[in-house]
Amino acid sequence: MSYIVAFVAAVPSTDKATYGAHVAEAAEMFKKHGAVRCVECWGVEVPPGKLTSFPLAVKCEPDETVVFGFVEWETRTAHDEGMPKVMSEMNERMKAGTLAEPPFDGKRMIFGGFDVLVDQ
Repeated sequence: MSYIVAFVAAVPSTDKATYGAHVAEAAEMFKKHGAVRCVECWGVEVPPGKLTSFPLAVKCEPDETVVFGFVEWETRTAHDEGMPKVMSEMNERMKAGTLAEPPFDGKRMIFGGFDVLVDQ
């Protein structure tokens, strides 16, 4: 069954187009190195919480929007083999100036890998 890497981040609301272009380019790299699907979502209805919430998890500021995304891999093994290649290519492109720095604070991004339990 599939292996999913999901993430949540806060992006400056004025940078939606920049973020979209950045993640579209990143998605090409993920797919080049074995990802099956890349999904990026711009928050529309993401309520703040008092104890837990997406905005609290990423310390979202008033001028930021919560984004959620995931990368689907065929298997955990495919992820483990492909991810180092993705990171290497991203680093090379950033050093060469052909891939801009991410338009968000990566220190506040949360992410994790998950085995699919149900897919209906």
